[in-house]
Parts: sequence; C-alpha cells; structure tokens
Amino acid sequence: MTSDVVVVGAGIVGLAHAYAAVRRGLSVVVVERDERARGASVRNFGHGCLTAQSGRALEYALAAREGWLALAKEADVRVRESGTVVVARAADEMAVLEEFAALRGDQVRLLDEPAVRARVPVGDGVVGGAFLPLDLRVDPRRAVHAIAAALAGRGVRFLWSTTAHGIGPGEVATSRGVVRGRRVVVAVGHDVDRHFPELAERRRVRRCSLHMLRVADPHGRTVDPAVLTGFSLLRYGGFAECPSAGAVRERLSREHAELLDCGLNLMFTQLPDGDLTIGDTHAYARTPSPYRSERLDELVLAQTARLLGVPRLRVRERWRGVYASAPEPFLVETPADGVRVVSVTSGIGMTTALGLAPAVLDDLLD
Repeated sequence: MTSDVVVVGAGIVGLAHAYAAVRRGLSVVVVERDERARGASVRNFGHGCLTAQSGRALEYALAAREGWLALAKEADVRVRESGTVVVARAADEMAVLEEFAALRGDQVRLLDEPAVRARVPVGDGVVGGAFLPLDLRVDPRRAVHAIAAALAGRGVRFLWSTTAHGIGPGEVATSRGVVRGRRVVVAVGHDVDRHFPELAERRRVRRCSLHMLRVADPHGRTVDPAVLTGFSLLRYGGFAECPSAGAVRERLSREHAELLDCGLNLMFTQLPDGDLTIGDTHAYARTPSPYRSERLDELVLAQTARLLGVPRLRVRERWRGVYASAPEPFLVETPADGVRVVSVTSGIGMTTALGLAPAVLDDLLD
C-alpha cells in the first residue's frame, strides 16, 4: 500500500494531519492500533480553550478555530461557538480577569455576578467572572469519529486495529504489512516512547493522568459555555501573564493545599444529553500507577457540588484520562528523513491540533 502521506495514530492530532494533507490534494493512509480512537481525544471536555492560551499555543488555537468551523461544514461534526465562562469566587480571581481583559480586549468580556448566574448555574460566593466568546465546544465522544468518517469519505484509507512495528524513511512496517509513503507523520500522543524512547527521554515526555467523571445535571438546565474557575487561572498560559495570578496561587495554596497538590483544574462542560463532564486532577509519571484513588474522585465531586451549589452529585461514569506532558507544549521532531513525530504535550490537543498540523505539513512537504 502506497500513499503520499502515512499517518500513525487516529486521535485528533493524527486526524488533523490527515485533514491538512487531504486539503492539499494528497493521498493519505492512517494506521491506528485500535478499532477506533479511544485515548485522550475522546476522554476530554470537548472544550476548544482558545483564549486562555499564550504564545505559539494561542497562534495554533486561533488557526484551529477556523479548522473546526470548516469541519462543521464539511463533516458531521457539531461545533458550538458557545464560549467559556470563567467564574470568579474571590477578589483576587476577579483581579486576574480584569487584567486579562485589559490584555486581550474584545476576546474577554467581564461579567458581574448576575451576568454570571444568567449564563451558568453556580452556588454562593460568586463575585463576578468573564466570558470568552471565541472558545468552542464539541462532543468529545463523537467528534473524532465523525472526522475519521468524513476523511474516509474523501478517500483516506484507514487501517484500524493495526500496529506500527517500525517507522523509517518512506515506510511504516505494520501488523498488516509494509505501508509506504513519501512522508510519514507519527502522532501517537503519550506513546512516543513506544516508538522513539531516546527521543522521548530527551524531550522529557511523561504521561499526565486525570481523574474525570460524568454526573447527572443537578439543575436540569442547558449550559452552553464551558465553565472554568479560579483553579483554572493557574493552568493556562494566558492567565499566567497577569501579575495578579501569583496572589491567586498563594491564597489557594494556603486554603486548598490538597487540591493544588493533586493539580485540580475545577471545570465542567455539558454533554448533548444534559449530563456534565467534570474534573480534573493531574498527576505526572512516565509509567502511571494502575490504581485509581477514590480520594481524588471525592475531591472533584465535593468541589464541583460546591461550585454548582448542590449538596451532592450523582455519578454516571468515571474514567482516567491520559495525555502526553513535557516542559515544552509541542513536540515536533525529525527522527529520520521525511518523518515527523508530533505530539501536543500540554493537554490542549483538541484546542490546537488543527492549527499545528498545517504548520508541520508545510515543513514536512518543503
């Protein structure tokens, strides 16, 4: 089997490269070890968290926004321009949002307490917030599958349940034989070390494990935007550019040391059936423990219930998300001629992949 481009991995990063190649009129084969994508690309919030990024991540995110909107027209992918509400529950959190609005202009709209409550269901203690209108929402449980189906309809050949054993210039040796291509993109997320261990060690790639849950909506209310909180201000580069962010970290470290130790990013999004995806914690290791702490789920549930202003939440599903993490947010390497290893090593693959892929292909095809 021969094509212009061979992509190893059918998660959002791999599919973004396949999509970018197809738009250039190239033939593509995608090799995927599972019968469908089942990793980070389906275990996330479905949140295009564009505005909170900075630097290259913001550049790729804004380009990816156009890619998502194009896919909404070309594929059976519902993309919602519903934005994000950041809920401030302390004066120092509101100060960060005010500074962020001054930096970003029309990308940020400050909200008073009634305006926050009009947009999202929240409990006591809200002092205000911000609305980020550029952010997007998709259903993470079906978006990548819909993109794969659309690409297959445009001639992309998928080799599902096929393992890549060896990757070199012009070819990929798989469990179904050799697949040849003028260019090869390896987009296997946190499993970079399975194929290129020395590269992964040099780039200090680890696996980030997340505790995430699906709960019944306690309010029976439609929540269009994604919802972030003060804990989120500590996790995104855009907020880190605000001088007041240090005061938020200091206070939360003092008041909620256990929550910062487990890397809590308190947030939620709503699934199409009304349930909420909530989370998430962050733990880093090259080889994560197989054991899941109930204590972390309890913390996420308690904090989300408090945010929503309800005594408890009813859990429908629990899972562990895993993504690649490294000191730099994007890994793009050339282990051999005509081969690129690409991974979003910062947990923002859904946000940036459709912007990153065209830049990688521009370089690869040059």
